[in-house]
Amino acid sequence: MSPGLPDPDGAVEDLLAGVTRWAGTRPDVAAVALVGSRARGTAGPGSDVDLVLLVDDPAALLGDGTWVAAVFGPGVSTVRVRAWGPLTERRLRRPDGSEVDVGVTAPTWAAVPLDPGTAGVLRDGVRVLHDPRGLLARATADDATGTPPHHPQETACT
Repeated sequence: MSPGLPDPDGAVEDLLAGVTRWAGTRPDVAAVALVGSRARGTAGPGSDVDLVLLVDDPAALLGDGTWVAAVFGPGVSTVRVRAWGPLTERRLRRPDGSEVDVGVTAPTWAAVPLDPGTAGVLRDGVRVLHDPRGLLARATADDATGTPPHHPQETACT
């Protein structure tokens, strides 16, 4: 976690480490990124965690809810599901009241040249958590987004 981010008990880092471990066991998960205010280092105490999962078959993952409890723990509830172009957002509420927005999309979301929506998300702050195929590395390169994205930390969680 970047200095100054509100995570006094390490709960967010623990969550990110768990997501990263899970992704590492799944050959269908092409990449995982933390985006938004937590990736930028501007999150407040009540800020949610915004993740993007690039998976080979988004419909299959979204249709099987067992991964949600496996990744985010028991007692997690889905608050809403909403499509944003090629990305489907699943907003989750954890038993402690914290929320996680998980955007599930295909690896083509990060294909260069980037579409304007993807470029905007990546320019707004990204922390690459899992990228065995190098998709996010290519997508976050300065020449792919047109503007250097904000990278407070690009090392994988372990």
